Amino acid sequence: MSVIISKDLKRYNHLIGEINAVYHEISLKLGLSDSAMIILYTICEHGTECPLQEIRHLSGLSKQTINSSIRKLESEGIVYLESLGPKSKKVCLTEQGKLLTEQTAGQILRTENDIFASWPQEDVEKYITLTEAYLLALRRKADKL
Repeated sequence: MSVIISKDLKRYNHLIGEINAVYHEISLKLGLSDSAMIILYTICEHGTECPLQEIRHLSGLSKQTINSSIRKLESEGIVYLESLGPKSKKVCLTEQGKLLTEQTAGQILRTENDIFASWPQEDVEKYITLTEAYLLALRRKADKL
């Protein structure tokens, strides 16, 4: 079977792959696994704690990967779990975790903010609008598979 891939899709896929590779390199330079970085990044976006369900929703990581990574971060004294109710928990940063997150995920967030701040606001809005439209269309198509 032969699938015809447009030049634009090839370019898009290459860019996504390259972006992911840069984030991977950053994680390695900062001494974290990709999954640990994503978890700390997600918590950092929320402050110093984040519901586990929200991490699952926003990270794109599998439940097993999140659980394994959080167990490792717990054993290193970076995070701890706190109950939100009978079936929900939140992931909280320890003091050591706050320092690590500031030096890792915080650094990435500041870099990303700087990039967006260097673009004209209309470009930022267009980029976000187009990315949201792509995500919505992809979800709709995925539901039909």
